[in-house]
Amino acid sequence: MNMLLKAGVAGLALVMAGSFTAAEAKTPKDTLVMAWVFDDIISLDPAEIYEFSSSEYMANAYDRLVVQDLDKPGELKMQAAESYSVSDDGKVFTFKIRPGIKFVSGNEMTAEDAEFSIERYVALDKSPAFIMNQFGLTKENVKDKVRVKDASTLEVELDAAYAPSFFLNCLSFTSAIVDKKEAVAHEKDGDMGYDWLRTNYAGSGPFVLKAWKPNESLVLEANESYWGGAPKIKRVLAKNVTESATQQLLLQKGDVDMARNLTGDQLKAIAGDKSVHVAAAPKATLWYMGLNTKNENLAKPEVRQAMKYLVDYDGLANTSFKAIGIKHQTFLPEGQLGADNETPFSLNVEKAKELLAKAGVPNGFNITMDTTNKTETRLLSASIQNTMAKAGINIIIKLADNKTTLTKYRASQHDIYIGQWGSDYQDPHSNAEGYLMAPLAKRNQWQLPENEAAVLAARDEKDSTKRAAMYMTLQKQALETSPYVIMFQQVETAAVQNNVKGFVLGPTFDLNLYSNVTKE
Repeated sequence: MNMLLKAGVAGLALVMAGSFTAAEAKTPKDTLVMAWVFDDIISLDPAEIYEFSSSEYMANAYDRLVVQDLDKPGELKMQAAESYSVSDDGKVFTFKIRPGIKFVSGNEMTAEDAEFSIERYVALDKSPAFIMNQFGLTKENVKDKVRVKDASTLEVELDAAYAPSFFLNCLSFTSAIVDKKEAVAHEKDGDMGYDWLRTNYAGSGPFVLKAWKPNESLVLEANESYWGGAPKIKRVLAKNVTESATQQLLLQKGDVDMARNLTGDQLKAIAGDKSVHVAAAPKATLWYMGLNTKNENLAKPEVRQAMKYLVDYDGLANTSFKAIGIKHQTFLPEGQLGADNETPFSLNVEKAKELLAKAGVPNGFNITMDTTNKTETRLLSASIQNTMAKAGINIIIKLADNKTTLTKYRASQHDIYIGQWGSDYQDPHSNAEGYLMAPLAKRNQWQLPENEAAVLAARDEKDSTKRAAMYMTLQKQALETSPYVIMFQQVETAAVQNNVKGFVLGPTFDLNLYSNVTKE
């Protein structure tokens, strides 16, 4: 780490330590300093990245074959690939790698790096692997199906003909390209560099990883040789600050340039502060509760339905979630094909009691809820604990950092999980599969063959009008039977000092971008 960066990190440590003197209340002009909750980061290896914060890191540190086009919502644009073509039978995609891309190691990017990277997604079989598995790519066949034709040409063979946009949308999340030579140089026991890449970097993106301390800090430095043009800011320093009120204080003291997790109360409090502005963008991300049907009480459909009547949606929407969430109760976010914005549930204790009596638990029951220490989640869980108690459902809140809570949830070791789920790609199949097939259905022990058949039928329907209607039907069925209490669609906000320009909040977390940030 060079001396300038060391000084920047030291300065960040000082301003985050809680001492707010006038001398400290100014951030370096060439550095974007963020207060942000990113304790969900489990790994920095693109083949394992599946959390919101790590997805944002990936977007700024790695190049992908294709990405969403922010200037043309719903469309894709080439990134590491300069072009693609599809075979006549619709099963083979051929990508031409853009010439002149170099990894930070100095190695030139070739089709072999792209081949290796896609193989890693499948062979390592981490959280994002299922996205590629749905195209017939498995650990057993991926080396045959993903092929290098020459130094600049990559072929990917699928098991069937899919809509090109569907496959490319999936690649927009699962095609981050790692430096094969660098990864292999750190390989252990055939792990394709996985153990090393979980905490290190081998990319070609606009920013380079310099330091990561889980639950504490993340430091990125500009890649001055980036093929798309060097970032305008020299580095990004982020500190994990879980309290929204603390983020607000840091922002208004001038100790950070940006506060990423202010709630409705804090946003209201800074509304008259002329030194800051608020950027906002609707996200394809939902706040929800997952109810594990392995629990004998949650296995009863009437209990699950009762719990949907025990959330104060409107009260939360007008207070804590004002300006950061829109009331939403179906599994497709507004803006996606077939999204149903119906909101049939409201706080109705008597209705809930009737359903609990019908389920054979008229006096309610005790149950645990796994909750992260993020302010929004704590506010939600406290409100829900209060309203559920009115019908006799006594919730014991288990508070932990996001990494711990997610790991437990993925192992299906929860009763109730409260958190967020975001679309992996901008197609309704992403959420339909997630909620009705895997992984969320699996985590909550609610995998039904009829759901899976209907989801696959909707995925493969070529007529857009018919396809939208199929998703509407799936959402209405889920409202009645699913183990999900969906509450809000996120509006992501960032409260920013007025001298900071160019920070991009995209429709998904892997489209939040830093490279155009400037500070006056």
